[in-house]
Amino acid sequence: MMSFWITYETNSSDYKNATLNLSSNVTHNGSVCGNDTQAALLAVQFGEGHSWSVNFTKTNETYQGDFITFTYNTNDAAVFPDAKIKGPVTVVVKDTMHPVELNNVFVCHSTDFFEAENVTQIFWNVTVQAFVQNGTISKKESRCRADTPTSAPTVPPTTANVTTAFTTTLSPAPTTAPKPVENPDTGNYSLKSGNKTCLLATVGLQLNVSRDKPLLININPKTTVADGTCGNATATLKLNDGNSTLIGFGFVVKNASAGAQKFYLKEVNVTLLNRLNGSVISNADNNNFSTWDAFLGSSYMCRKEQTLEINEDLQIHTFNLWIQPFLVKEDKFSTAQECSLDDDSILIPIVVGAALAALIAIIVIAYIIGRRKSYAGYQTL
Repeated sequence: MMSFWITYETNSSDYKNATLNLSSNVTHNGSVCGNDTQAALLAVQFGEGHSWSVNFTKTNETYQGDFITFTYNTNDAAVFPDAKIKGPVTVVVKDTMHPVELNNVFVCHSTDFFEAENVTQIFWNVTVQAFVQNGTISKKESRCRADTPTSAPTVPPTTANVTTAFTTTLSPAPTTAPKPVENPDTGNYSLKSGNKTCLLATVGLQLNVSRDKPLLININPKTTVADGTCGNATATLKLNDGNSTLIGFGFVVKNASAGAQKFYLKEVNVTLLNRLNGSVISNADNNNFSTWDAFLGSSYMCRKEQTLEINEDLQIHTFNLWIQPFLVKEDKFSTAQECSLDDDSILIPIVVGAALAALIAIIVIAYIIGRRKSYAGYQTL
């Protein structure tokens, strides 16, 4: 099984994230078995002009994948609505498959990822044997490292790190009340364009998934890898947490008053995967945000908790946010524009104003009471 996460440009020069899955109608035209002098090739075609292939090379004792070639067709309007560039786009990536002994079947049920350019390729439930001998599929298996059995944990998993709650059955919960999920750890992420840092981000991320039952998922920065693209008017930050959670943030630049330019967060895409078999549990996208805005050349900061609502079933809570997607200089954040939640200074004029208003009210009331008493005394005389 395979799935693809693709970032593409729209006619409005924004960037969107698309998820492309295998259709039920898949062909394998052009595949060849290979021999001692020719590489084996597995080629599949699916959907509206999409294709994927991998070639295998061998030695006297082993075989292994060499290059993976993926072509997606942006003319497929159902997957790539409003795509700016039309037609097939090809991405080639080196296969990281370890050598497998000849006459062995390679098996990998766990999820594996390949990231290249603007495409993330996701694989699971893989079973393949190249250079089959005598036309008979072997009964011997070579498992990937991720499938290697490990000893069972002695402590049941907590809701903070369970990402497969919708598809797996956990052991019975203890009778004691579950501990509340703590705030997530803060991660530091960056992107480079050549040798220069082009994007900086510091943030703690927590997903709030509300399907069958509410579930809080903390993103672990120690297992999260950052990827993405930088540009003059758009930037994308993609975070991959342990091959189970993919989060994409899309930033754009807009013209503000007096010719000044600002950047802001426009789109967020979230894909949750089953850690056991790689299947997509949930995929959500919202490209109507207009938040995290600051003047171009500065950064945006918000230490307090914020909530991004992706859809009715999924929210992202952010903590200790500090982001600069454009014009990073010397690998450091520029001066930050803080969110209103952090700006405690606005409370000072409010409190002072309220105190002055109360003081004036007291003086006016005292004056009126004094006038009335003076007037009453004058009538008595």
